[in-house]
Amino acid sequence: MITVTGHLKTDCSALKKLLPAEDILTFSFRADGGGEFTVLFADAVTDKELLGEQVVRPLLRYDGAPAASEVGARLTSPELKRETDLNRLAEEVLNGNPVLLWEGADGALVTGLKKVYARAVSEPPTDVAVKGPREGFVEDVKINASLVRRRLKSPDLRLETVVIGRRSRTTVQICYLDGIAVRSVAEEVKKRLENIDLDVVPDSSYLSHFLAAKPRSLLKQVGTTEKPDIFCAKLAEGRVGILADGSPIALTVPYLLVEDFQSSEDYFVPTYRATFTRLLRVFALLVAVYLPAFYIAAQLFKLQLFPVKLLLTIAGSIRNIPLSPSLEMLLVLLVLEVLNEASIRMPKYVGMALSVVGALVLGETAVSAGFVSTPAIIIIAFSGIGLYAVPNLIEVTSVVRLAMLLVAGSVGTYGIVLLTAFLLFYLCVTENFGTPVLAPFSPLVGRDLRDSLVKYNLSALCLRPETLKSKNKRRLRRVK
Repeated sequence: MITVTGHLKTDCSALKKLLPAEDILTFSFRADGGGEFTVLFADAVTDKELLGEQVVRPLLRYDGAPAASEVGARLTSPELKRETDLNRLAEEVLNGNPVLLWEGADGALVTGLKKVYARAVSEPPTDVAVKGPREGFVEDVKINASLVRRRLKSPDLRLETVVIGRRSRTTVQICYLDGIAVRSVAEEVKKRLENIDLDVVPDSSYLSHFLAAKPRSLLKQVGTTEKPDIFCAKLAEGRVGILADGSPIALTVPYLLVEDFQSSEDYFVPTYRATFTRLLRVFALLVAVYLPAFYIAAQLFKLQLFPVKLLLTIAGSIRNIPLSPSLEMLLVLLVLEVLNEASIRMPKYVGMALSVVGALVLGETAVSAGFVSTPAIIIIAFSGIGLYAVPNLIEVTSVVRLAMLLVAGSVGTYGIVLLTAFLLFYLCVTENFGTPVLAPFSPLVGRDLRDSLVKYNLSALCLRPETLKSKNKRRLRRVK
């Protein structure tokens, strides 16, 4: 460990060797009492106006002893920290916090004068709610932590900091409620994060890969959200949250599959409406995954599955189609995926024109030319819309839909049934941080079913989910 020597020129030279970049600036000045001071700071990420007001100006008339406590008493910065390790001082400079050195110093002073560039707190585009809070996380971890702290004004809220990334030195905060979250889960999360040896951590999605028990699993194993109210509600249930600097997406563990069928709006509407919308999401997802596969299987192997009138209509539509049902459906699905990807990547002012060209011109022309049939266009369009009923599972369900199409075109309904059985078995045996992903259905936890696909009223949810194994079980006192 290289420490501060007290010789100003030696310490400045040592820090400049650690920080040779041109945007690391030094500012030297002499106080009225003769003391020599030097401030090292990063030009782009330090608030130089506050540096002059809170550090330089108070010291210009300083004539006291060169001790860290005496110098610190003259500064007006609310964030001061004494540090002797030059490597730690270099990290602070890179974080935007200026470092103050002076002749005869027994330690350097780090001032919290980082300039924060962050967009305003607004409603997240991926989780829009008609009722309820509209605040969303931003890319600054301190702002995100303040949004959490504002909702959980409890001394039990713990925010533990971990720095990850050899080059990026990304600040990651582990959030949990002491006494509610399982301590072993929080310790395991911290252990897995500290074991990450990565150059750069640009987003929290990089961390989810290392938090997963099975990184190559098709099913995601870490929950995500962009809304502080959802994040705090999950902490109150006993989960552990992760906030990463530079990312507006927060992570939560343990993850349950049923979370993605729930919405924050479900808790601000009547229970019957919340139950209906949750079941509707399940129905939409099942139709999106299975409808194209059953359509192909019925055409190739089981025509009697169609009603007679519908069979005659389909037969008339596919009479002159040159492609087989499997190739036709795969082609339409591929076109839909290409249009979807293009509409996301293209500029917004071109998106509407692309929708018109893709949906009307391309689709209508393909049907008129006899290249694809009308039922195939309708089924794939309805399937694509159904996937977005559960947006957090689009990556998984789109792959499952493709797999269903392939087995349906190969072995028909038997393949669909076998693949479904395999997926159910896989879901039943998958767990992360000791919690089954398919809970509370497998294993069956009767009490937790009250807030799963069916939503009970608030008075029936007086206990925390049993699946999360929280020691503090009661969250609502019964009203007599």
